[in-house]
Amino acid sequence: MTYVVTENCIRCKFMDCVEVCPVDCFYAGENFLVINPDECIDCGVCEPECPAEAILPDSDDRAMAWTEINAKYAALWPNMTRKGTPPIDAQEWNNRPNKASLLSEKPHQE
Repeated sequence: MTYVVTENCIRCKFMDCVEVCPVDCFYAGENFLVINPDECIDCGVCEPECPAEAILPDSDDRAMAWTEINAKYAALWPNMTRKGTPPIDAQEWNNRPNKASLLSEKPHQE
């Protein structure tokens, strides 16, 4: 089992989860984070740290569609080991439905 970042992270990208991960398995896109399923040790410390409640175990039905997305982009995006600055409008995007089409394939830029 692994943890998966799901749709609610899109355009929120708070990054609180990154700071607590003991194995640095988060990868960052322009407006979304993913967890590398091959690196995640299933410790679960990231899940309660996510203000957007966007991190779920892959056994949760709501995570199913996002499992492949996490694996795909973890192989393409840079590793994120420290919390960065979330988008200015992150709180406005928290809990908005139907954000999947807004997922940017671009990697995170410092």
